[in-house]
Amino acid sequence: MLRRLHPDQPESFAFTPENQAWAEAQMTKFPEGRQASAIIPLLWRAQEQEGWLSKPAIEAVADMLGMAHIRALEVATFYFMFQLQPVGEVAHIQICGTTSCMICGAEDLIAVCKEKIAPKAHQISEDGKLSWEEVECLGACTNAPMAQIGKDFYEDLTAEGFAAMIDAFRAGDVPRPGPQNGRYAAEPLSGLTSLAEGAEGRAASNGSVQLATDLGDTIKRIDGTEVPLITPWLDSGKGKTPKKPAKPAPEKAAKAAQKAPAVETESPAAADEVQPELLTSAGAGGADDLKRLKGVGPKLEALLNDMGIYHFEQIAKWGKGEVAWVDARLKFKGRIERDGWIDQAKAFATEKGSA
Repeated sequence: MLRRLHPDQPESFAFTPENQAWAEAQMTKFPEGRQASAIIPLLWRAQEQEGWLSKPAIEAVADMLGMAHIRALEVATFYFMFQLQPVGEVAHIQICGTTSCMICGAEDLIAVCKEKIAPKAHQISEDGKLSWEEVECLGACTNAPMAQIGKDFYEDLTAEGFAAMIDAFRAGDVPRPGPQNGRYAAEPLSGLTSLAEGAEGRAASNGSVQLATDLGDTIKRIDGTEVPLITPWLDSGKGKTPKKPAKPAPEKAAKAAQKAPAVETESPAAADEVQPELLTSAGAGGADDLKRLKGVGPKLEALLNDMGIYHFEQIAKWGKGEVAWVDARLKFKGRIERDGWIDQAKAFATEKGSA
């Protein structure tokens, strides 16, 4: 299936302060220079905040992680869990249409969606509250047919009950998730044939359903205010909440270095730095397209230009000292050697010279 960005895009995107703090904390889970590993959770948080994933949101996340925009777009368009178009304000309903659910009545549920929400998948209802789509197997085959709505599964559905459920969502109610036919979990419809002892005394609902009911957040989108920001990996005290938004490790190190008292001897890393050849402006032919280098996007290219680096031939001349100098001024260290800028720059400079 071809996945494209929606034609109507917002002008900008920004995380809420709470979600920004959460996102920055996630980045610190990964070693220095590997913050791009946080791409999926950050994209998911952006989608939870807005309901869908817009181009400005994808690019904002890429900039946070020091990634080229195209790399973040590759992730967002590959995974179907990311909605690339607006969805209903109240709920987006995902009907499982794979074998077990199809045999057990998924087509009837899709017919209800077409009647009560919109004629086509990904269309938003006239009141703006609901949208729907058919998806591949959601892994609840024993309880077919089923749908995922928000964070939870609604299982053992019938067309009549599902229609009433849609009306309830539209009215602002949150129907109880889980099996809708009285089943506790995924036991046989005919009743338990084993492990039946003590079943009479168990709770009315299984743990997943009960927790969703207690929280009442089945369709509530995450905005960062649900619970305190817990980042035990940043502190030996488990479960502590940072008083300020957690900062990526490189930023914290840089801030600490600024506040540290001056010392007479330079650190080995600082002593090894050699300022490379820098220009006040690009040459007569204009600046080279530094975005051709692996991992370089528009933001990083602008940063290099601000330093005075405009051409591949400048980068091609760098040794370890020049790499250390530039590396110290980039947001995430290690990028130059990891992505092989110098070898690429030599090839691009040769290519330019022979043109």
